[in-house]
Amino acid sequence: MAKNNENRANVTLKCSKCGELNYRVQKNKKNDPERMEISKFCPRCRQHTDHKETKSA
Repeated sequence: MAKNNENRANVTLKCSKCGELNYRVQKNKKNDPERMEISKFCPRCRQHTDHKETKSA
C-alpha cells in the first residue's frame, strides 16, 4: 500500500500569455518551496509559452 506523502502538493500551471489553466502536476514542497515556472505547450496559443504555478482548487 502506498504511503500518504505530505510533502507532495498538487499545483496547476497557468499560461502566462492567455491565462488558460492547462496542466495539473505534483511538486515536492520541501525541495521546491518557491513557485514553479516551466515552458510548456499551450493548446490555445498553439505555441510553447511560460506556465506559472497557481493554487489548485
